[in-house]
Amino acid sequence: MLAARRVHRLDEASINRIAAGEVIERPASVVKELVENSIDAGADKIEIHYSQGGKSLIRVSDNGRGIEAEDLPLAVARHATSKIDGSDLLNIRSFGFRGEALASMGAAGRLSVKSRPTGADFASIITVKESNSSPVQPAALTSGTVIELTELFKSMPSRLKFLRTERSESAAMASVVRSLAMALPTVGFELTEIQEGGDHRRVLDFRAANDQSVEALLARVSEVIGSEFADNAVKLDWFQDGVSIKGFAAIPTFSRGSASAQHLFVNGRPVRDKLLFGALRTAYVDLLPSGKYPVAALFIECDPHCVDVNVHPAKTEVRFREPNQIRTMIIKALRTALSDGGPRSSTSLTDAMVDAWHVNGNQGNTDWRKGGRSRSRVVSSTADQKSSLSGKSPQPDAIGDLPPWADSAIEPEVEKVKKYPLGAARLQLHDMFILAENSEGIVFVDQHAAHERIVYERLKDRYSQEKPESQMLLVPATVELNESEFTRLIAFEKPLSQMGLEIERFGPTTMCVRSIPAILGSEIDCDALLRDIADSLKDTGEALALERRANSVISRMACHGSIRAGRKMAAVEMNELLRDMEKTPNSDQCNHGRPTWIQMKLKDIEKLFGRR
Repeated sequence: MLAARRVHRLDEASINRIAAGEVIERPASVVKELVENSIDAGADKIEIHYSQGGKSLIRVSDNGRGIEAEDLPLAVARHATSKIDGSDLLNIRSFGFRGEALASMGAAGRLSVKSRPTGADFASIITVKESNSSPVQPAALTSGTVIELTELFKSMPSRLKFLRTERSESAAMASVVRSLAMALPTVGFELTEIQEGGDHRRVLDFRAANDQSVEALLARVSEVIGSEFADNAVKLDWFQDGVSIKGFAAIPTFSRGSASAQHLFVNGRPVRDKLLFGALRTAYVDLLPSGKYPVAALFIECDPHCVDVNVHPAKTEVRFREPNQIRTMIIKALRTALSDGGPRSSTSLTDAMVDAWHVNGNQGNTDWRKGGRSRSRVVSSTADQKSSLSGKSPQPDAIGDLPPWADSAIEPEVEKVKKYPLGAARLQLHDMFILAENSEGIVFVDQHAAHERIVYERLKDRYSQEKPESQMLLVPATVELNESEFTRLIAFEKPLSQMGLEIERFGPTTMCVRSIPAILGSEIDCDALLRDIADSLKDTGEALALERRANSVISRMACHGSIRAGRKMAAVEMNELLRDMEKTPNSDQCNHGRPTWIQMKLKDIEKLFGRR
């Protein structure tokens, strides 16, 4: 047990070291604070150099307004800043407090601040080591500010041993620069590693755009997330009650295996906030499969008084005055953008096909050829294809009956339909997939997955507005359940009735089904339907809100009422399905998050055959 001590005041050095531990966690924290200061100083070009993962050197240079010589001693002192006057700690319109961060750095390593304000005849420099600052002296610098930190945590070995490998610390610094660069396309950022021997390796290089337009912002965001993002994103532009939500969100089929590609900003500040990430996840709740995460860059702007950015010392978390309002807005903004975007298939799917061809096809891999047949035999002759479509055995000279869409009299109409996003249905493959042709290439559609989403969205829409139309069963179906299944369904009996599914007790664990939603059709296996709904209620649990549980149940219903794989479809049915997909929100993926269709553009097909 520690011996009791009298209350006493810590010395200044100890106070500064404690403050340094709160603000300066690792080299990435230093880079974040210094780059934010450069942004606040109005810089449009910021250069960051580091060595040994930031442990031995971090140097940030900018072309901003600079610091007056007489202000340098205050700039490296605690609780000194040029960014607020102290009268209103919520009215924060800058990234950070220059003095607070520099004082912490001076306690954690050897710090030098060299600056030449706009219009000054010369530059000035001040150095700090273990919180002891030197007198201000003249220095040579063309303009702006250069801040250099060396020997980070050398005098604090307990902190030094908690740093990760140089590679990990370098990656963390790069992540900070990417986040800050994303929201500021008019600012140029360079990140350079100084290697052993003095060689320089450029890690990041973001060139400044000429304006802050939507196009420039999307270009910068795509630089950070990846070049494919721009082709797979929808734009958000939402304003309500003084809150603006702008940015870009990827279509569900363009997702990631982690949340690393989710970038959120509040009043220009990158944040890692649980409320915001939770809202983002909820917006995609029935659009993504388990284990997949949405990709997005969202920029939230609001009155500074509506959000507290000082919850966390590093300002990575925020607290909203009306958190539920912000959460609801984010969900609505995302849902609206994703629903209004029209049918879109992820470009990464077709890119993967082309890549697979180049890896497996062009390098001589013959696994895809049954019996080692030559490529010229893989594609059937025209006569073979036509006779296969008519269901006859292959006969080179026999064409057979062609399907309706192939009739020459109907062909002009097909050309017209090809202008639709999902085009004109050409044939059905393996009684599972629809092959369509549009103006850009060919489209493959999973008939069951596509119809499942259509039925789901219609049921969900009707449930949210009024009770869906139901149809009475001529002979009520009885379903024998186990005790837990029976209990879950009875507890959810009223919401099920509002969905058009009328059930009632018929015994200790027996349920009677009297009517079902009309949209599901008449050929429904009530036994499988009830068991599936009971499983859904078990998966969602009691804790989830009624809407979430209801949507999960509706999703299971939709699956039972959808066109099954293995069902033959006429040309008219296939085209009706394509048109319904084009009118249905979120029809690019099924209720489980899998893609309902993929596009192969003509240029990609030409690449496969060596025409490009």
